[in-house]
Amino acid sequence: MRMIDIIEKKRDGHELTTEEIQFFIHGYTSGAIPDYQASALAMAIFFQDMTEKERADLTMAMVHSGATIDLSGIEGIKVDKHSTGGVGDTTTLILAPLVAAVGVPVAKMSGRGLGHTGGTIDKLESIAGFHVEMTNGQFIELVNKNKVAVIGQSENLTPADKKLYGLRDVTGTVNSIPLIASSIMCKKIAAGADAIVLDVKTGAGAFMKTEESAIELAHAMVKIGNNVGRQTIAVISDMSQPLGFAIGNALEVKEAIDTLRGQGPKDLTELVLTLGSQMVVLAKKADSMEEARKMLTVVIKNGQAIEKFKEFVSSQGGDASVVDHPEYLPQASYQIDVPAKVDGTVSEIIADEIGKAATMLGAGRATKEDVIDLAVGLVLHKKIGDAVKKGESLITIHSNREDVHDVMEKIYENIRISNHADVPKLIHTIMTV
Repeated sequence: MRMIDIIEKKRDGHELTTEEIQFFIHGYTSGAIPDYQASALAMAIFFQDMTEKERADLTMAMVHSGATIDLSGIEGIKVDKHSTGGVGDTTTLILAPLVAAVGVPVAKMSGRGLGHTGGTIDKLESIAGFHVEMTNGQFIELVNKNKVAVIGQSENLTPADKKLYGLRDVTGTVNSIPLIASSIMCKKIAAGADAIVLDVKTGAGAFMKTEESAIELAHAMVKIGNNVGRQTIAVISDMSQPLGFAIGNALEVKEAIDTLRGQGPKDLTELVLTLGSQMVVLAKKADSMEEARKMLTVVIKNGQAIEKFKEFVSSQGGDASVVDHPEYLPQASYQIDVPAKVDGTVSEIIADEIGKAATMLGAGRATKEDVIDLAVGLVLHKKIGDAVKKGESLITIHSNREDVHDVMEKIYENIRISNHADVPKLIHTIMTV
């Protein structure tokens, strides 16, 4: 069997066999197949798609490329959550301690950044001392003790996906439904959760730009999950504008803290309550979405949610004093306002382009080797539908360089102010099949 034959077969639109997919995954993981051939196959898949069988085979080949985690030692139904990403997507930082505060065990495996800002782990590492490297035994012990822990993707857990994940980031093949679906689901399957809630984004700031493609991705992942015995649901949520106000690693940690105190942005809070309610019901801690939502609202109001966040941070070596003193988080040297040029109503914020503006500051990665600046980013002061006066700040730039003319220009190009705005719907649909 030769890799060139597999590339050509998929390039021409034919279905790969189980053995061919296993050959590719084994060869790429071991280093026998080079990056350039893996990139070629990824691009062929991007254009030619994969059948349902190929998607399942790819997912399971990546699951079996390394070790799997046995979470049977954790009491209760373990619920995992995954977002397909976006701009200002801080949900995991809030959801994990929030649902843990009502007794749902969250054994979370998270990754690093694709694109605009860092991933969940990058964000958490904005907190001094926080670490995600631990043994499976320590991971299980933490979840049993605190109901929540976040672990990094280790070398021996889906190593094939870890290699492909970084490769896709720099080869223009991130937003491919079969590659996203298999990448997400192989980690969830290998990580051992009993139930999975998926937050599938749609809009300008999402990998899936249209609702139709987001639904297609959600169907693919829900089908894979349910077929391998994991209760899986998907929420299609809007990412046509950034979620919340903060874009950037330390900035998003602060926003997560505000939200757990009940003082977060309206859209971020609503999405967290929607996803969290699904997690609580799947964990059989509530009989209905209404009951679950009430439980989550109560622990935000009575302070149990923010206390759980402190406990979570401290138990993983982090400095929990940042919760009461967010100034201890990494701080940028310069804060520069972007004033509105006219009066009117914000009618459009092109999320992915605003995300790129944050990346220009160093908040995200352009290549696998880039080092993220955890302090920098953007804080929005206006969302779609908000009135604005000329001279009023649209966004504050948090930068470690004084000259941000290029970033300001990018922002002005991608925020529209007019006389009227259609506010986008946050939750599009919820899918169980």
